[in-house]
Amino acid sequence: MSKEREIDIAVVGSGPAGHVAAIQMAQLGFSTVLIGPAHSGTDGRTTALLGSSASYLDGLGLWGGVRTRGQALRVMRLIDDTGRLFRAPTTEFDSSEIGLEAFGYNIDNNRLVEALHEGLKAADGALLQEDQQFASAVTLNEDHARIEMADGSVWRARLAIAADGRRSLVKEAAGVEMRKWSYPQAALVVNLSHPSTGHGNASTEFHTPTGPFTLVPYRDGFTSSLVCVVTPETAEELKRMDKEALALELERRAHSIYGSFELVSEPQIFPLAGMVAKGFHGMRSALIAESAHVFPPIGAQGLNLSLRDIGALAEAIKDHGGKGELRDPGSEAVLSHYGSARLSDIWSRTAGVHMLNMSLLSSLPFGQGARTAGLALANMVPSLRKFMMKAGLDAPTRIGTLGDALRKQDL
Repeated sequence: MSKEREIDIAVVGSGPAGHVAAIQMAQLGFSTVLIGPAHSGTDGRTTALLGSSASYLDGLGLWGGVRTRGQALRVMRLIDDTGRLFRAPTTEFDSSEIGLEAFGYNIDNNRLVEALHEGLKAADGALLQEDQQFASAVTLNEDHARIEMADGSVWRARLAIAADGRRSLVKEAAGVEMRKWSYPQAALVVNLSHPSTGHGNASTEFHTPTGPFTLVPYRDGFTSSLVCVVTPETAEELKRMDKEALALELERRAHSIYGSFELVSEPQIFPLAGMVAKGFHGMRSALIAESAHVFPPIGAQGLNLSLRDIGALAEAIKDHGGKGELRDPGSEAVLSHYGSARLSDIWSRTAGVHMLNMSLLSSLPFGQGARTAGLALANMVPSLRKFMMKAGLDAPTRIGTLGDALRKQDL
C-alpha cells in the first residue's frame, strides 16, 4: 500500500516560481510541500527582475539574497538596427528619471535558484518541506488534489499549485486548454565577457529585422547575457561556429559597443512561441508561471508576471479563503477570484510582447511607423517617457483593448 501524506498546499514544480510560491504559502500559515527535483545548475539563461518583483520578494525576505547575486539595470537603451525606411531614434530610459536606483536586477538563473533555495531552507520547517522527486500523476477531486510521486508515495492536498511548466501535470488534470502560437524565430542565448569596455549597468537592445538583439548585465561590470533573435536557420548556423568565430560575429552584430567578446557559456537555442491558458484554475488547482503563460524572451516579462501570479493567489486566499480553522486555500471562491484577477495583467503583457515582436518582423510601413513614432515621442516628451517606464515595471489596473482582442482570438 502506498504511503499517503496530508498537506494543505502542494506546489508542483521546483523552479524559481515554485520556490517562491512554496515560501509564500508557508508564510500564510499553510503546511506546504515543494515537489520537484533539485536544480541541475546547468541553465545558461538569466532573468531580469523588475519593479514590483523586487518589493514583493523583499516582503518575503528573499530580495537581499537575490540582489547580491545580480547586476543592477539602471539604463534601458533601444537602438533601431532594422535598416528600414522608417527608423526610430536611439532611445534611453534612465531609472533615475522616475526616482529609482535601478529598474531591477538581472541574475543568472542558477544563482537565482540558489538564493531562493536558501530562503526555502530558512523557512519554518514545521510548515514547509521538500519532496525532491518528480510527480508521476495528478488527480483533482472536489475536496482534495492527489499527487502520486515517482517512488509510489502520495500527497493529498487541499490546493495544488501548478508550477510545473508548459507540460504541466496539474494543468492536464484540471482540463485547462492553451491558446498556442509560434513565431518564425529562434533565440540564441549565450553569456559573454567584454573586458575592454564595461556595460555601465545598461541593457542595450538592438531592434533588427529578425527580432531583438539584447545585451543585459550579467555577473559583473564586464560580462553580459545575450539574447539574439534570428531565424531558426540562422540560429543553427551561429551555434555551429567555433567560439572565436561566433564571438567575432556577435561583436559585429553589436557594432562593437563593448569591444571584443569572449564566450563564457555554451550557446543555447530556444524556438520562439507563445501560450496562454484559457483559464487559470481548475478544481483544487491554480495555474502559475509557464503552466499559465509562456512568452518569447522579449521585454523581460516571464518571471515578473509569474511573481504577480503568486501574489494574486496569496491575496485571493487571504480575502476569500475563510478564517481560522475553516480556512480553505483551494475553495472555489479563492480560485475563481484568482482566475478573474489575472486576466488583465496576463493578456495585456501578452499583447504588448506580441505586437513589439510583430512590429520588428512586419514589412508593412504602418507597423514600422507606429514603433518609430512611439519611440520618437518618448524621446521628445518626458512625461510620456516616464509613463512608459512605469507601465513597463508594474501590472496594469485594467486590460487594454488590444489585450481584449488578442484574448478573443487565436494568435
